[in-house]
Amino acid sequence: MKSRSIIVMALALMMAFMMSCATTGDLKKVQAEVDAAALKADQAMAKADQASRDAAAATAAVQGAQAEAVRATETANAAAARADEAAARAEAAAKLAEDNAKKAEAILLKGMRK
Repeated sequence: MKSRSIIVMALALMMAFMMSCATTGDLKKVQAEVDAAALKADQAMAKADQASRDAAAATAAVQGAQAEAVRATETANAAAARADEAAARAEAAAKLAEDNAKKAEAILLKGMRK
C-alpha cells in the first residue's frame, strides 16, 4: 500500500510538472514578445537620441542668437555714443556761431555809431 501511494504521488507530481512546463510554442511566443519589446526599446532610444541632437542644435542656435544680440547691442551703444558726441559738437558749433554773430553785430553797431 505504501509503494502504491508513492507511485500515485510520483505520477501526480509528474503530471503537475508536465502541466507547468512551457511548450515550444509558449517559448516562441515569449521570445516574440521579448523581441517586440526590444524593438520598441531600440526605437525609443533612437527617438531619444534624435531629441538630444535636436536639443543640442537648438541650444547652439540660441547661443548664436544671443551672441548676435550682444553684438547688435554693442553696435547700437557705439552708434548712440557717436550720436551724442555729434550732438555735443553741433551744440558747441551753434554756440560759437551765436557768439560770433553777437560779436559781428557789436562791431557793426560800433562802426555805425562813428
